[in-house]
Amino acid sequence: MAEAVVGALIGKLGAAVAKEAATYGASLLYKDASALKGLFGEICRAERELESMKAYLREPEKFMDTDETMGIFIKTIRELSFRIEDVVDEFMYKLHGNKHGGFAARIKKKVKQVKVWRRLSRQLRYINIELEDTVKRRDRYVTPIMGRHTGSAHHFAREDTNQASCFAREEELVGIEDDAAKLMGWLVDDLEQRNTSTVWGMAGVGKTTLVDHVDKSVKLDFDASAWVTVSKSYKVENLLKKICTEFNVPVDSSIMDMRRLVYAIRRHLEGKRFILVLDDVWEKEVWINNIMPVFPANCTSRFVLTSRLSEVASLASSNCAIELKPLQGHHSYMLFCKLAFWDNDDERCPPELSDLATKFLQKCEELQSVRNTIPGVETILKVSLEDLPYELKNCFLHCALLPEDYKLKRRRLIRHWITSGFIKKKENKTLEQVAEGYLNDLLNRSLLQVVMNNEFGRVKCCRMHDVIRHIAIEKAEKECFGKVYEGNWTFLVHPTRRLSIQSTNIELLNLSSATHLRQIHVFTRFANIDRLRPILSSSVLLSTLDLQGTEIKVLPNEIFSLFNLRFLGLRNTKMEVLPEAIGRLANLEECSPEDEQSCQFVNYYLCQTKMRYCHWKNSVYQKVFANLDGREAQKETNASYFVILVLHLNNLTELYLMSSKLDENSFPTLMVLRSLCLITLDKAYDGQTLCFPSQSFPRLKELRVWCAPQLNRVEIEEDALGSLAKLWFVECPELKRLPHGLKYLAILDELHLVNTAVELIQLANECEEQLMKISHIRKFTIISNEKNFTRRIVSSEGNEFAG
Repeated sequence: MAEAVVGALIGKLGAAVAKEAATYGASLLYKDASALKGLFGEICRAERELESMKAYLREPEKFMDTDETMGIFIKTIRELSFRIEDVVDEFMYKLHGNKHGGFAARIKKKVKQVKVWRRLSRQLRYINIELEDTVKRRDRYVTPIMGRHTGSAHHFAREDTNQASCFAREEELVGIEDDAAKLMGWLVDDLEQRNTSTVWGMAGVGKTTLVDHVDKSVKLDFDASAWVTVSKSYKVENLLKKICTEFNVPVDSSIMDMRRLVYAIRRHLEGKRFILVLDDVWEKEVWINNIMPVFPANCTSRFVLTSRLSEVASLASSNCAIELKPLQGHHSYMLFCKLAFWDNDDERCPPELSDLATKFLQKCEELQSVRNTIPGVETILKVSLEDLPYELKNCFLHCALLPEDYKLKRRRLIRHWITSGFIKKKENKTLEQVAEGYLNDLLNRSLLQVVMNNEFGRVKCCRMHDVIRHIAIEKAEKECFGKVYEGNWTFLVHPTRRLSIQSTNIELLNLSSATHLRQIHVFTRFANIDRLRPILSSSVLLSTLDLQGTEIKVLPNEIFSLFNLRFLGLRNTKMEVLPEAIGRLANLEECSPEDEQSCQFVNYYLCQTKMRYCHWKNSVYQKVFANLDGREAQKETNASYFVILVLHLNNLTELYLMSSKLDENSFPTLMVLRSLCLITLDKAYDGQTLCFPSQSFPRLKELRVWCAPQLNRVEIEEDALGSLAKLWFVECPELKRLPHGLKYLAILDELHLVNTAVELIQLANECEEQLMKISHIRKFTIISNEKNFTRRIVSSEGNEFAG
């Protein structure tokens, strides 16, 4: 996945170049400026070359496992990209070091830094020369080979893999009999109507096996039938030729153009009852734009599509979609025995092999296509990985570094992806919205599985199937993305960029020279943090240190020298206080102590960082008053509520407060945080009235007020909350009226009321006048557990009201 490495690096290079104007705007010595100019020139040169390289890498990377020359080329590009990243990160680190001390001290440091700038410039120049030489070698050796591969070996490898599963024996249909009966019913009932059915799920779960069984059972009910494997690398003309062949259309498809092929298919099938299976469909367009229009309307037809993607499954008629899940329990054991002991008369597992069979199934984790494990499943899954856009590849591989069966919480994943630099802004979306879109994409591709949704139907946590994780970890390690340490053998950290520690026995870690490391994740509760001191000392460019769940009380001093640190995970630890030194982490975007007993005071030195996320949970906090003119902040401890008033928290985009005892007097102090896009008040508001004056929270897109026992009135002034799209009031038993000023929220898309006062539920349900106030809102949901009442109202603009 060198394309993903290059794509992420390009964003970092752009950020470095953006520093140029700010740097030259400061007081620089001539030699310093000259040295920096040379360095920036090399950075720009590398950025231009890598932009072109990223566009090129998309297709060739698919051949690196089957072509040695291509593999060498891809590996070289990845290594050079890592070296470029090292130079840029060291530059940012050294540049930051000049900001401390008085003017004379900073100038003295700049003089010493001239040699550093020149050294880094030379290093980058040599790397750029190597990059250009690599491109020349590509043109000399790799490009001719690519011509032989295009549209052949890779495509047929995919197709052969899919077709092989069509030879499943009848007795292998275990655990999916109900789905087979359901699909059969859709195909043979009401044959006068046109019908499209879909079967979808993760790779290897048994989609093709199911459809093949049903197809064989029903095809005699039709005048004609066809089975066509589509795959990701399809060409429309080739698909039409396959359809002609499968339907026995009496023409020579090899010499006909597309227009004549379409005409021949229509003429042959007109007035007939036919069934077409399209196996392994990767995008909706292949059906909507290229296949469906081909067939005549005046005939009885059945279409069945198999896919790994939920968006393809949505093409089904009248909810005729089946999502296949991995087999559970005794079904997987039955299937395994039928396949492994087919030559036994009873097809049962011998008693002496019973334990071994159970362990094997646990390893496969009830995957339907157990007959393919490991080589078959591996091939199928690699196709899924190759299809990922480069933006998703890093996000996916990051998930693989988490422990087996680990529940991936949506919010934590999103914050990790953002602070890792995997997420870039798109159009008018926030980074959080883009990241959530990526998560949904991975779920829709069946590369992740939903474990739990929250009460509003939103994904709360998910997991990665063990077989998929096995392949992904191998990929991550091979490409130096990351490695998992489980304490079983002597472990070399070099040259990976990310380390996932999943064992308390970290003595076997070889911690020498870890300057290349960017992330350390610790997933063991009783880790000896002192054992990590050597690796923290050498990992000066570390960007993520996640210690969530570890029982540490004091942070090692080595952490406070990690200038590049953006994510410091401290939830569910034994931390009692955050030291002042944490203010030295100028690039810190998230630091979230959340336990009732952890961090009695939120240290005001956090205000000196680039905090994007604020998730503090406690009823005892430090109240911070800071003068906006730069004078020294005054600090005051208050045991009853939590308030932040700043100089330096303007970067904060997400704020989660729990048990903070805010009220009418303290809440307005948050309004200086004008970059906030999401606010969650969870048992955090004790006031009766919640007011939003004009110009407050101009970028806020979502507001959640949960468990506000005394709240009975919400006031929204004109020009307040100008970007608000979603508004939630949950467990607010005294809220009897809709928020006053809803009409001013012109772009509000969703309003959700859950367990508010009965009077408000009745008012919104029965009063036409109240409904008119929210007629511009697309989705309005009212839920009352007490009254067993749920109603979702779609605005009049959508012409739909549902009770």
